[in-house]
This record gives sequence, C-alpha cells and structure tokens, in this order.
Amino acid sequence: MSSAASAPSAAMLPGRGGLGGALSDAFWRNPKLLLFVMLTPPLLWLGIIYLGSLFALLIQSFFSIDEFSGLVVREFTLKTYGELLRPSNLDIIVRTVTMAGLVTIASAIIAFPIAYFAARYAKGRWKAVFYLGVMLPLWSSYLVKVYAWKLILAKEGILSWIFDKLHLTFLIEGWLALPVVGGNSLSVSLTGTFLVFVYVWLPFMILPVQAALERVPGNLLEASADLGASPRQTFVNVLLPLALPGIIAGSIFTFSLTLGDYIIPQIIGTSHRFIGMAVYAHQGTAGNIPLAAAFTVVPVVIMGIYLWLAKRAGAFNAL
Repeated sequence: MSSAASAPSAAMLPGRGGLGGALSDAFWRNPKLLLFVMLTPPLLWLGIIYLGSLFALLIQSFFSIDEFSGLVVREFTLKTYGELLRPSNLDIIVRTVTMAGLVTIASAIIAFPIAYFAARYAKGRWKAVFYLGVMLPLWSSYLVKVYAWKLILAKEGILSWIFDKLHLTFLIEGWLALPVVGGNSLSVSLTGTFLVFVYVWLPFMILPVQAALERVPGNLLEASADLGASPRQTFVNVLLPLALPGIIAGSIFTFSLTLGDYIIPQIIGTSHRFIGMAVYAHQGTAGNIPLAAAFTVVPVVIMGIYLWLAKRAGAFNAL
C-alpha cells in the first residue's frame, strides 16, 4: 500500500539533476535564501554606488580650497560650511527653498480638484482617460517640455499673443514690472520659472492625492452632510484630514525635485542662482568641489527633516 502511494508522488515530483536543478530545489526549500539572492545585487548597488557617493560627497564638504593655488586642501575644516552663510550663498538657499515651497503649495491647490474628480466621478474608460492625461506629459522629453514652455512664455510667444488679442497686455506688462517676480519677459523671470516647475512636477502631486482620495469612503461625506455640515465644513473636517497624507506624499516629490533641479532655472529664469545651478557652477567652471559638496548637503538635510515629518504624518501610506 505504501509503495503504491509513493509511486504517484514520485511521478508528480520527478528528480532534477544538474546545477540548475540543485539550485532550484535549494531555493524552493529555503525561500529566505532566494530572497537574499534577489535582494543582494540591488542592495549592493544602493550601498556602494548611491550611499557611497553620498558619503564621499559628505567628506568632500569638510575640505576647503586654497585661495592662492586653487587646489583642494584635504584637511578637516568647517570653513566651507561657513561660506554657506555668506549673504550671496544664503540668498541662493533661501530662494531655492522658497521656490520649492511655493511650487508645492500651487501644485497641491491645482491637483486636489483634479484628483477629487478622478476619485469620485471618473469611472471605467473615463478613469483610463484621466490616467492617460496625467501620465502623458511624463512620456515626453524633459528638455522638450522646458524649451516648449520657453517659446510659450517668450515675448513673441503664444501667451503674449493671446493677451494681446484680448487687449490684456497691460496685465503682463504690469506683472513683469514688479521688482522680484518680473523681468523682460515671462521666459526670463522667476514667474516663468515657477510656472514651468508647477507644470513639470504636477503629475507627481496628482497621483498620490488621487490615491488618498480613493480610500475615503463615500458614506463619510454623506454622513457629514446628513448631520448638517456645510460643504466647507465637510471639506475642512472630513475630506482634507483624510487626504492630507496623499498631499504630503505628493509634496515630497514636488519639493525635493524643485530643490535639486538646475535645468529649468538655467533655461527659463533670470541670472539669480538656485542650489542646483550653484552646485553645477562650483563643481564645473569654478572648480570649487568642497563648496559644491556643501551646497549639495543642504537639500539632503532639508529633505531628511521633511521626510521624517512626513513619516510621522503617515504620508508613506499614500505613496
């Protein structure tokens, strides 16, 4: 009886020879071994290439530049970090952080109604159209989008043409006359830089917010209305707190990407530098590697604090 029972099992599980069969059997018996083998290459890549480069960058920031020879002095010092407190360098940091904050706020304001419509009302093929519309800009070249916006915002661009046809040119001229946000045209102003930042990073805000709103039960909103709450009270006390993790998750992308970007301010904007442009200039033409490394540490520290606060707010649940 036992020999008859063992025959079918032997037929169902035939022996596998060779190195491939031995490895397959070993992985089947030890799932943790398979997990270890699969995770080791990416973890080594992350640890050696990514974290290793960050560690090397951190070390470089504690060196300094000899003012006479221009060579890197490989001695531990805080002199380079002291240079960040110079008015010109501090102005770069403040300008970058301010721009990142404004871009994040504007992206959240624009993304919320779009995400709410997609979560509540878009069904079936219309939801597919929504995802296609949000993701389509991400499929085109980053530089193509930036240069397209440069043409749109130029003095002879389509935006100026539309305002001219509507006899509203004075609005653009009045805005460009303002001391901080203005310029010769929108394509060479901080306003243009802001608009392009919002356009490029907006999909990274819409998707997390939409994912958070998908998790909000519709009966909560109906119960709030049944209890006599106004639409504003429902939004402030019910919808917004539940969608806040998604907003924070989206802000991680928009804030961090704006902090480190140097292409958009270089193509569209004024001569005022941002952190990314300062890093590019100091490690390139200026050859001041320690100061470039110190500038790079600034957004790393800012994002570290930001991610810690986001984690406490439960934002990673909406990623």
